[in-house]
Amino acid sequence: MPSRTRKLRGSRTHGRGKKAGRGAGITGGRGMAGYSKSKKMLMLKTDRNYFGRHGFKRPQSVVVAAESRETVNVSDLEERMGEYLEKEYATKKGDVYSLDLSAAGISKLLGAGNINLKVNVSVEEASSKAREKIEAAGGSVTVADGFEEE
Repeated sequence: MPSRTRKLRGSRTHGRGKKAGRGAGITGGRGMAGYSKSKKMLMLKTDRNYFGRHGFKRPQSVVVAAESRETVNVSDLEERMGEYLEKEYATKKGDVYSLDLSAAGISKLLGAGNINLKVNVSVEEASSKAREKIEAAGGSVTVADGFEEE
């Protein structure tokens, strides 16, 4: 037994004060304890946005509506054309394809990628980039009910 321990036998706190010898007493608690009191300055220096609410939550009606919209890129049309022909969403006349994306469950055509096929596309919405790329390849885009994006 070390000499200091023997010397302090009978002493209630062994020379450490009341809380220092118990649990995480001297450090001000474990974890995030004390961040609104004894550790407040540390919290303000390191993470001043820890307390309170930040930002906003979008209404579920808007979120669900946005998630339910299926989109496809211009480059995907060329890759999936065989699949569209097989499922009869598309037809081929000469070297021109006619494609109904609304029947395929796709509501918007986006302009990422390139296309080399001549495609006449019918869709609910189309971006201006998608229109440009399909028309440059010799095709056309028919947008339903005035959903054209500017």
